[in-house]
Amino acid sequence: MTDLEQPAAPVVIRLPAKIDLISAERVGEQLCSAFTLGAAIVIADLTSTLFCDSAGIRQFVLAHNYANAYGAQLRFVMPERNVLRVLAMTGLDQFLSVYPSLDEALSAAPAPGADTATG
Repeated sequence: MTDLEQPAAPVVIRLPAKIDLISAERVGEQLCSAFTLGAAIVIADLTSTLFCDSAGIRQFVLAHNYANAYGAQLRFVMPERNVLRVLAMTGLDQFLSVYPSLDEALSAAPAPGADTATG
């Protein structure tokens, strides 16, 4: 794939049940690698995630910034209240694009100001 090619469909990355100091870096690498490969929209699916600590949240912010650098979007599917609570406590629920289901994340319109031609 060249730098100018981008997958037509969003890339969905299913994240583990537990995101902590041990697994967070791997999660961040997974998310960022999709943008490096040219994905315009990456969906971090936390449907199975029951626990996420500050190390995981840090990787989400870094991946969000990485997406912005590539002119792409990072969307989060977070149906679990405990994970959402961590985002709310930090105020990141207002900063990150969070959806209650994978269907809603997939069908969402591009974010305001997003360049749909390049991501």
